[in-house]
Amino acid sequence: VQLQAFGGGLVQAGDSLTLSCVASGRTFSASTVGWFRQAPGKEREFVAARWRSGNTYYADSVKGRFTISGDNAKNTVYLQMNSLKPEDTAVYYCAVNVRGILSTVRSVSAYGTWGQGTQLTVSS
Repeated sequence: VQLQAFGGGLVQAGDSLTLSCVASGRTFSASTVGWFRQAPGKEREFVAARWRSGNTYYADSVKGRFTISGDNAKNTVYLQMNSLKPEDTAVYYCAVNVRGILSTVRSVSAYGTWGQGTQLTVSS
């Protein structure tokens, strides 16, 4: 199983961008997939997750601006990001929740199969 995150880039504050997380060798439909980010000098933090039931969860810092969704036919999970801010600048990663317990949905340590990240830079 491999995950690959795509779609990062350099944008201006207020812009929108969509990241994609593609899985090979595994179907997402029965998995919980999360997006995380890590800014320079900071710990990796939870951004959003789509539980295997389809329910979605967000960090307070992105709630109302970011939307996680999935396309099972394409084995892809998306992160639609609107109203981007300079503080959203980070490397974004996707991963699969390997614990399978809802209380761990926001926990970095509950995720495995980390994909290669994609850099998002938001200029002011």
